[in-house]
Amino acid sequence: MGALEREKLERGTKMKPPLGINYLCLFLVRVSMVLSTVLLLSRSPHLPHPTKTQTIADLNVPSASALPVPAVDPCTGRYIYVYNLPEKFNSDIVRDCHSLSLWADMCPFTTNSGLGPNLNYTEEDGDGVLQDTGWYLTDQWMLDIIFHNRMRQYGCLTSDYSLASAIFVPYYPGLDVTRYLWDPEITRRDKLGMDLIEWLRQRPEWAAKGGRDHFIVSGRSTWNLQRGLDQSYAWGSKFLVIPEVQNMTMLTVERRPWGENEFSIPYPTYFHPSYKSQVAAWQEKMRSSERPWLFSFAGGRRPDQPEMVRNHLIDQCVQSSRCKMHECQTGGLGCNSASNLMKLFMQSKFCLQPPGDTKARRSIFDSMLAGCVPVFFHNESAYVQYHWHLPRDFESFSVYICEDEVKAGWVRPEDLLLQYSDQKVREMREKVIKMIPTLIYKDPRYTSENFMDAFDVAVNGVLERFRDYSLIRNN
Repeated sequence: MGALEREKLERGTKMKPPLGINYLCLFLVRVSMVLSTVLLLSRSPHLPHPTKTQTIADLNVPSASALPVPAVDPCTGRYIYVYNLPEKFNSDIVRDCHSLSLWADMCPFTTNSGLGPNLNYTEEDGDGVLQDTGWYLTDQWMLDIIFHNRMRQYGCLTSDYSLASAIFVPYYPGLDVTRYLWDPEITRRDKLGMDLIEWLRQRPEWAAKGGRDHFIVSGRSTWNLQRGLDQSYAWGSKFLVIPEVQNMTMLTVERRPWGENEFSIPYPTYFHPSYKSQVAAWQEKMRSSERPWLFSFAGGRRPDQPEMVRNHLIDQCVQSSRCKMHECQTGGLGCNSASNLMKLFMQSKFCLQPPGDTKARRSIFDSMLAGCVPVFFHNESAYVQYHWHLPRDFESFSVYICEDEVKAGWVRPEDLLLQYSDQKVREMREKVIKMIPTLIYKDPRYTSENFMDAFDVAVNGVLERFRDYSLIRNN
């Protein structure tokens, strides 16, 4: 007897027959239901007929758990639509690489999908500091290119924008403004960004939500994109000031603390592995690395800005037998040597990370890649940045020293760092080493998805932001 018939039969035993209905008639109806069910089972071409030794339980009747489960689309809620922009917004900027710097040829740094020259086949790593594969001389401003190429390998792309949970705009605002930062003609700094907005306005993808499901990436900080005055002496472009851009989500290597639509993501480092095994091998190497220096600093002085804390730190480091100093001179190449920098950080327990031209700096991620505990002197260097990539329990992986206390002479970093026990330092270093995979960008030319990198974390952050926005709008 089927479950439905049994349920009807059981319900029938509890019902009182209405007046005028004969009990015998009701009994016959129930008997006919039972007989019809048995007959149906016996004649079914899909079921074997029971023998004398078989019971219904012995029949090969599929259980509910054995029934086929409808396929679940793994990309549900994760589809991303990518605009096919005119090349002037991205590829032409790369082809114009000679204009990216007044002092150096930046074209080599645009090769290998933005990773730059391969370090594994050069004399750069004479000390054997780096691994055999996955290391590139990556320029800190190349994230526009790297992120775009990583997006080409994203597993949930769609050509139907109506299915997309997010829409990526592959314009290169960081590289675009880099070409004209020192150009007194401000219209040149703004032109391409304004052209982009005019192009987007004509698109149905934009019209659907007014750009609120769009996101864009800049390899330069938003300080270079938020010019408020139309004066030649004012710095950068006004891209972020455009009302339509304020509807979009901006991913950048450094955000303004009050930028509600701005989210910072890590600077690119020199390490771009293709496989999880490369990352695991590097992590083990960092765990076993001998670290004779209590702390170190890689950077240059600011003679024209004597009030900067980095000048005080350099003086203290030079005077200490526990600090290793790698001072970068203007125009020098020492701080552009991946091997030299990584060797310094690998041999240090703590790495000083004071503000430079801006509060955040690429060195934060280079040092953490080497398993070195970062020491911050301003909360805008990391704690109000990188919310998607850094844990909120800051003390578990970093040290904070107020820069004003250092400049006033009330605190010496060396004295404070000596208070950390060896066990505590090991715990902090292990925390940093475990974070390495999500602080680096995989080689964008490979589709390996066996570990989550900084790109994946950023994409998850964007999708979660848009989901939250949709929930608020719907409620």
